[in-house]
Formats: sequence, structure tokens, C-alpha cells
Amino acid sequence: MRCWAIAPMVIAARGIAHLPQRILLALGGALTVIAWPLLGSRRRVARINLALCFPAIDPRAQRRLLRDNMVATITGALELLRAWYAPATALQGLADIRGLDRLRATLDSGRGVMLLTGHFTHTELTVRLIVEALQRPIRGVVRRNNNPCLEATFEQARAAHFGATLEKKDVRGLLRSLQSAQAVAYSADQNFNFQHAFVPFFGVPAATLTTVPALVRRANAVVLPLWSYRDANGRYQIEIGEAWEHWTEMSPEDAAAFYMRELESRVRLHPEQYLWVHRRFKTRPPGEDRLY
Repeated sequence: MRCWAIAPMVIAARGIAHLPQRILLALGGALTVIAWPLLGSRRRVARINLALCFPAIDPRAQRRLLRDNMVATITGALELLRAWYAPATALQGLADIRGLDRLRATLDSGRGVMLLTGHFTHTELTVRLIVEALQRPIRGVVRRNNNPCLEATFEQARAAHFGATLEKKDVRGLLRSLQSAQAVAYSADQNFNFQHAFVPFFGVPAATLTTVPALVRRANAVVLPLWSYRDANGRYQIEIGEAWEHWTEMSPEDAAAFYMRELESRVRLHPEQYLWVHRRFKTRPPGEDRLY
């Protein structure tokens, strides 16, 4: 893709970011219907994940959950554009945020904060809404895009609101940010084939990164869990929870298991809004067959 070809895409993205919430959500539903035939591989991964994680619900309920998840996933792409390109005025009144004073007080005390969350379909918009309320940047940890033109466009959009992002393997950069009393949003719930432990996630062994607690401890930072969902009225309900005071003192395996238990409890409340299209169980324990 030539860099000049991205300009019309950015113009369209800015237009979408300005849409009223009810229209953006309706557009997400319409685009899901249109794109359904093109989502075959993504639907297959999500269907396998849902069958693994919700074996007790009947096939009809699983199909309904899959459909709702595809709508949330496509809508999540639009919410991502809103996070990147919407002016602050377009975000007013979209969220109820609990625990904001907890985050502000921790940063004011001179300690860095890791906002530990998960890959929900609207996670980046959640962080943008907190940024607007906090009036401070919150850095994100991301995977770089292989296309340099797209990566430059994505980074410019993110940096305008969140500050410069951190590449997911940039451990030194993450450590420096936390040591400098910055806030960093981090999701460590995807499949990891290195420095991991197999811990239960919905009863399925999931390869989960084990290095985060030690890094937070080394930075003398605070871990605040960050959870959110979009309610039936289209408003974002955001909770910045109490610090996980003893999490960094657990063994790496116990800390990973605790994180997955906490995440699972939140995903169960609104399972359609989790990123089930990710191959969460790709890495298997020795001797187990592939799932995808």
C-alpha cells in the first residue's frame, strides 16, 4: 500500500469518529451483516473459543453469542476509530467512570500505574475516555503494524491523545514509563509462547505471560485493574478497581492464574464484548492436540 492511498481512509475514519453513538452502533450491526461472508476464519476461531469456554450452553445459545460477538467485534473497529480521531466534545457524556480519583491520587503520589485490563472489543476507546476525564496521557502497549505507512498513521493517531505507544516487547520502555510515574494501559491476556505458564481461563489451560508482576515490582508501580463494558443504552461503564497490593508478591504462576480468574469473572458478565476472534489457546501444554 502506498502512503498516499491512506489519506482517503483517514478522512473516512475521521467522519466515522464524529458519528452520534446510536448511528455508530447501528453502522456496526449493518457492517457485520455485509461482512459476514468475509469473516469465515474469524468466525471459526470465535466459534471454537466459545464452545471451549461455554460448553454448558446449548448450540442455539452459542450461535446467538457468536453472532452478538461478531457485531461487537466489527463495532469495536469503529470504536477504535472514535478513540483515535474523535474530538473531546464528541466523547462527552458517553461514559460513567468509577475509580478515577484512585488513579489520579496514585499518580499524584509519584508512583507509576499499570492499568491491567483485557482485550475487550472497546478497550482502546475505554482508555481514551479515561484520558479525557483525567486530562493526562495514558500510554498503551501495542503490536507494531508490519506496513510502515499504516504504522506511522496509527502511531500518529494514538500519540495525539495517549502519548507515544510502547511496543509489546519493549520491556525497558515500559519499565522507564512506570518508574517515571506514568500510567500505562496493558492487556496481557493473549496467547504467549514464551515466558508463560498454563493457567485456567474458563477451565481451559491458557498460555499466559508471567513476567508482568516482577516488572511492576521492579518499577515500584501500582497495579489497578481496569474493566469496562458498553451497556444497553450505548454508554460505557468503566471501573478502575482497587490496587492488587499482593499480586506482585505471588509466584509468577499464581499471579497469572489470579489475573485470568479476575478477567474471566468480568468477561462472563458481558461475554459478547470480549475478543474471541483471537486464538487464545493456540499454544498447548505438551502432548495436547491443536485446537484451531
